[in-house]
Amino acid sequence: MPWLRKPREFQPLWKEWDRKAQKCGLRHTVFYISGDQYTGEWQDNKKDGKGIELLKNPASRYKGFWKEGKRGKYGILSIPDPETGKYIEVYSGGWANGDLKSHGSKNECYEGEWSRDQRSGWGRMYFRDGSIYEGEWLKDKQDGQGMHLLKNENYYEGYWKGGKKHGPGKFFYFDKGQVYEGIWVEDIPKCGTIRDFQRHVATDPPQYPVPQVYISSLWLRQLYRQESITCHLL
Repeated sequence: MPWLRKPREFQPLWKEWDRKAQKCGLRHTVFYISGDQYTGEWQDNKKDGKGIELLKNPASRYKGFWKEGKRGKYGILSIPDPETGKYIEVYSGGWANGDLKSHGSKNECYEGEWSRDQRSGWGRMYFRDGSIYEGEWLKDKQDGQGMHLLKNENYYEGYWKGGKKHGPGKFFYFDKGQVYEGIWVEDIPKCGTIRDFQRHVATDPPQYPVPQVYISSLWLRQLYRQESITCHLL
């Protein structure tokens, strides 16, 4: 009686190739179609351990720890200098679930929302010159509504675009006891009014107060007369 053998089961080649392609342990450099690069440790086909990631858009470099494919524990974020091309450290600290816990470097600190390693959303920034900005951000620049408080306690409150005052806003000069209200275009006041504001407590008020503007009664009568003549002609 012939011996019957069970047919051999053949495993598709792609399964073996996929098993070999699974990344686990140290890899020198993995290149992505987007132009990004990663050099470091892997676990279960995810970045896990120590590694360095270079992003192409926006250009940045992260060097630190990873957990299940996300930045975690501790890391250093750097961006290239537009003039020299060398990487400049902008953040060194903790990370949670791929996001920065805070932003601080060289006496500067940012607390708020992020998007692809850039300040975007609502946040507060402490600058090294002692000034503070709190408001909306977009692509790492002030954009939207926000307030910028200077070290001398003067402050601007209004709209921003691309990191500059742009749109309606108010600038309070507490040292002069005055306030300017009007329209700004790329940090330059274009059209508005200035008036006294708490002049009695100002540290360095101007010699003369801003005069009040009144409408002449004679001018009003002339305007009313012209409107009456126009109505009769119609």
